[in-house]
Formats: sequence, structure tokens, C-alpha cells
Amino acid sequence: MTLDDILSMVSKGETEMLEFKTSTGMRKEAAKTVCAMLNKRGGYVIFGVTPDCKVLGQQVSDSTIERLSAEILRIDPPAFPEINRILVTENMELISVRVLPGTSQPYQYQGTSYLRVGNTTMKMTFEQQNRLLLERMHGEQRWENQPANGWTLDHLDIGEIRKTVADAIENGRLTDPGSMSNMDLLRGLGLIQGDNILRAAAVLFGKVEFLKAMMPQCLLRVARFRGTDRSEFLDNRQFIGNAFVLLENAMQFLLNTIPIASSFESGRIERIDKPLYPPLAVREALANALCHRDYSIGGGSIGLAIYDDRLEVTSIGALHFGITPNELFKPHESRPWNPIIARVFYTRGIIEQWGRGTIKIAELATSAGLPHPEIEEYHDCVTVRFWNSENGTLKCDDYFLTEQQKAIIKILKQSGDAMALRHIRTTLGSQIDERRIGKDLVFLKRKGLVKLSGVGRGALWKLI
Repeated sequence: MTLDDILSMVSKGETEMLEFKTSTGMRKEAAKTVCAMLNKRGGYVIFGVTPDCKVLGQQVSDSTIERLSAEILRIDPPAFPEINRILVTENMELISVRVLPGTSQPYQYQGTSYLRVGNTTMKMTFEQQNRLLLERMHGEQRWENQPANGWTLDHLDIGEIRKTVADAIENGRLTDPGSMSNMDLLRGLGLIQGDNILRAAAVLFGKVEFLKAMMPQCLLRVARFRGTDRSEFLDNRQFIGNAFVLLENAMQFLLNTIPIASSFESGRIERIDKPLYPPLAVREALANALCHRDYSIGGGSIGLAIYDDRLEVTSIGALHFGITPNELFKPHESRPWNPIIARVFYTRGIIEQWGRGTIKIAELATSAGLPHPEIEEYHDCVTVRFWNSENGTLKCDDYFLTEQQKAIIKILKQSGDAMALRHIRTTLGSQIDERRIGKDLVFLKRKGLVKLSGVGRGALWKLI
């Protein structure tokens, strides 16, 4: 790394992946940041730069580097970031510490794990540590690749297994297995370990009567609400079944529920029917939910909810491996939480691999004339949200905002000062649900339109 490289980085200020330290006298604080970067996406710690981005440098000797290295070695498991010296003037140097994302997360410094949140280094919560431990073990031990105790071939829908293999051979994603033995077919799909049927096989092919008793989390909730909140149901149902049955039930409910716009083109006598939401996009969102959800949560489910202004597909379980909702709409590596289940969905031709699913959802929605869909992570649930082009959002400065979100922006702009949520609610109208306002503020914060300071009742929101 050259001095010009450093100057270019410094000009942009501190970020999640960049922190400045005035000197190595702050090496203990820097070690915490290195630990935090190991636990996330990596980054750089630069010594010799002030917090207000002035490049001063410091005098550096071999013992300076040794003391810094010794402090970093107090991180557990051991990590060995790249340390470089960059000359600023004849007697002054910068020290660059390059940190790659750690492969043995969570890392600890002096018994405490740290995490980068924006340009701040914070202590990691117990819940965050547990999530990283789960991700660390994910390659070897997951809920889906454990034996389904008590399950035999009699518990599985053999017809669905054979259909999956036939579809996979037809679309070229599986070669003819030669043997049509049911166990051999399951083994060819990666759903047998030794002589044990895996839990993934139960999720994919389990019969309804056995799933009800043994895996009630194989649940789909569907609902049609009047208006834009959950105060009044027009339809409300639940289905238990294997993943393919749930996908079929969800699509049938969708097609029976959403409005269909009909039109005629000149020169054609056939009527053209166009559903309000593109079924292929919703189907992709449902398939992703079935592949990525957390099946270890006994009371979990996936949900399909239709409102007057939007459609939502929700699955239980958080996003993992550092991926954020916004990154899902950009090219990204495909890392499903249930790779065995996802592989069978891919083999059958239901989903695509290589991180294209969410991008495809956005392309299908926008090509149908709808606003760009959203993905939200909230309380360990992930929701894909499609907005109705008639009642949903309007484009405003390259952001799709609801009328309420636009009203919040207007209130904060007129105020000029930071406001508490309760004051925003009073201005909007006390009859408006405070929880919905909170979700709107979180959405606006994620879009970089507002910022939050403080916590609890003292939390204040301000327009950026």
C-alpha cells in the first residue's frame, strides 16, 4: 500500500472497514477494532492519522511493530493481519494493519468479542456470538443434515420423490440414476447418511400426517387482510406439509386471491390476464423462504400476507454470513442456510443457484411495472415485500417511499431538529400505530435518509 492509497482512503473518512489511530499508543483500542473486523468483513486500521483525518505519521522502530504485533496476538483464536510501514516524511511513518474476514469467528480480545457497527467498535451481544458460532459450525453440523429419528420410507411421499428425480433428469440437472430403488433415489439426492434418512428428506418429502405430529414447523400461514394492517382478516388459513406441497398451496392461494387485470390487444381475440403481482416473482420469494428459513425453531413457519397496498413473504430465521438486505439485490455468493434442501429445489428446477434469486425477484417485479421490492430483517424474520403500483409507493429521489414515510421525512425536515418517535406520532396523528411508524423509521435509516441517536425513550430521529 502506497502513501497515495492511504491518502485516498483517509479522504473518505472512517467507515465500518476503516479506522484511524493517532499513534500506536492506542494499540489496545486498535486490537479491539482488529477483533471486530475479524468478526465481520475485515478492513484496515491506520496508525498516524487523527480522528479528524489529518495525516501526521509517527516515529516507528522495530520495537514499535513488535509491541503492536504482541497486542494483536492477544486475540483468540490467533490472527495474523498484514502490517506495513508507509513513509510520510523523513522521520515519520504510517502503520497499516490489513485485516481479512476471520475464518474462525467469533474472535475475542481479552475474553470479549467485538463487532463493527458503522464506524464504531462495539462489544458483541451473547446472541450475536451464538449466531457466529452457528455459522462457524454450519458447514459440518446443521439441523437439516442430522438424522430424522424415527423416520422411514413409509413416512415419505414416494410419488413426490420420483417426480423430483424425473423433473431433474428432464431439465438436465440430474443424470439417470440407473436404479429406481427408493433408497437409491434418496441417496442420489443427498438425503441419506449411512442408513439414516436426513431431516432434509422429511422437510422435502414428508407425508402430511407425520409432519403434523413430528415436524409441526413445516407450516405455511396465508392471509388476506382488509386495508394496510392486520386489524381485519378477509381470509386466513394454515397448511402443514412438505416443502413442495406448501409451495403449491401458497401459489394456489395467491392466484385465487390477488386481483387479475384483463385486457385485449388489437388483432387478438384472446383476453390477456395480468395478475397484480407477477406469480413467478412471488414463487421465487416463497421458494427462497423454504430454502433459507430456520427449521430448528419448532414454532416457526413461512407466511404469505396480502394487503390492499402490498404483498409480503416472511420466513423465520435471520440473515447469515454478514449478508445485508440491500446486498441481496446485488450480485452475491449463494450461501443458503439449508444447502441440501436448496440443492434439491435447484435439481428439480424450482430455483436458480449463484445468488440470482433475489435479483430475479426484483427484475420480474419492476418489469411488471411494480416498484422495486424490499427485503427487511426484523426480529429474526426476513420479509420480502412487493408494493402495489396503484396503492403502494411513489418514487421519490430514487427511493420508493410510502405516503407515511414521505410524511415522516416532511415532519423531520420542517422541524430541523431531532425528534422522539412519540413526537413524530403526535404530529402524524395519534391514531396511527406507533409500531408501524417505528418500522418506517428503521426503513428510512437503512436507506440512509434519517439517523438515530440515543436509546429507549431518549432515542431521537433526525433527517440526514
